[in-house]
Amino acid sequence: MLQEKIAGPRDENVVLEVSGLSLTVLPAIGGKIASIRIGEKELLQAPLVPYALRSRTMAFDESDASGWDECLPSVAACSVDLADSTSQEIPDHGDLWRVRWQDVTNGGQVEWDSVLVGCGLSLPLKLERAMKLIQTENGWRLNLLYSLNNTGSIPLPWSWAAHPLFAVEAGDRIILPDSIDSLRLEGSGGNRLGKGGDHVLWPIAKLAEGGETDLSLAQSIESGIGDKLFAGPLSATENWCALERPSAGVTIRMSFNPVATPFLGLWICYGGWPDRPGAKQMGVALEPSTAPVDSLAVTGPWSRTLAAGESFSWPMTVEIQSKQV
Repeated sequence: MLQEKIAGPRDENVVLEVSGLSLTVLPAIGGKIASIRIGEKELLQAPLVPYALRSRTMAFDESDASGWDECLPSVAACSVDLADSTSQEIPDHGDLWRVRWQDVTNGGQVEWDSVLVGCGLSLPLKLERAMKLIQTENGWRLNLLYSLNNTGSIPLPWSWAAHPLFAVEAGDRIILPDSIDSLRLEGSGGNRLGKGGDHVLWPIAKLAEGGETDLSLAQSIESGIGDKLFAGPLSATENWCALERPSAGVTIRMSFNPVATPFLGLWICYGGWPDRPGAKQMGVALEPSTAPVDSLAVTGPWSRTLAAGESFSWPMTVEIQSKQV
């Protein structure tokens, strides 16, 4: 068990505030962005269970399964072969959501509001995430810059996915570039869309048992839906995705560099996960990713290796437009 205090004093948290929007980060639990709030309106999935200590091997569904985490070096639990002829077990949703991150904001990088660093448990990878929150004409923009470093002595395989769980209500809509008309299916609860590896049409997809469904439209929590899909590799003009939330009066648009992060994962969950008894997710995760699969052990032309001492950086932007501004 990681012997770290999770629910630390208030001053351990990082809070960014700009003109009506408040963003809260919890360094003690994976650098989690726990809250993005406009007034009393929370934009992220609330904790399903209270925050608690993480272990090196626990599954993600044993945790609060909320907010915004970073998945590295894999989303799915797996075993990978390394350059020194050994193998390494990678835990569910990776390492970084289960460790305390270090706040290095005052390390001279004054152009950023927050700079946090998380270090891997299964592989010696260090991720730095810098954030800057600014007000715009129609709302707010969160600029992010990620930098990954191999602190070990051998080349290391890796993949990364952002994991922002945005809260939704029935009738909210996912918007993708018009040129995206199909997605690869990673998994679908009850195989309602088919089996992993199948390709489904976007936005109107065929159901495995007949009929059609609009994947872009959020359903009710009673629907019990839980699907993971991937778009990509993405072209230079397919560098964004959005979530329209008429019920909350906001539109959330994420922009990224498709050369650095050429895939987009979509997790749509309307009461379909977790499988255990208790509260269920009601949210959509828009996940810029380096790979079109959840498991680092599944290799292909997307697979990446970082040499010993090497670094790799990539940007991302989240724009929040609000009718309240």
